[in-house]
Amino acid sequence: MTPAENLPAWAALLTAVLVLLGAALTLVGAIGTLRFGSFFERVHAPTLGTSWGTGAILLASVVCFSALGSRPIVHEIMIGVFVTITTPVTLMLLARAALYRDRVEDDANVPPRTMLRRRSVNAAAPESGDEQPRG
Repeated sequence: MTPAENLPAWAALLTAVLVLLGAALTLVGAIGTLRFGSFFERVHAPTLGTSWGTGAILLASVVCFSALGSRPIVHEIMIGVFVTITTPVTLMLLARAALYRDRVEDDANVPPRTMLRRRSVNAAAPESGDEQPRG
């Protein structure tokens, strides 16, 4: 006899739905990786898919093991925290590395560095004498 046989029907159904939802979200992220053209578009879809997909699967695990009462849900909470923290950081690092590479290679699709800098307060002030700068 396995512990899964002691799982109530409502918990088994909810666990199955959450696992299927998580798998579907992860699949959508994987399809997005294949469908999008540029690297910057491709890196976005799997990060969302894995984050939400992992969240749904972790929630299914929480429901299952809470209904069984076999162990606390500390593992799922820790996994969720680590995935939530590491996925956006990894996305940012990969995007910055790709942006640097594209700028070094003089890719025409990458905006120049000067377009991304903020204008100073003096440069943003209106040139006509009608408006007064705030301050």
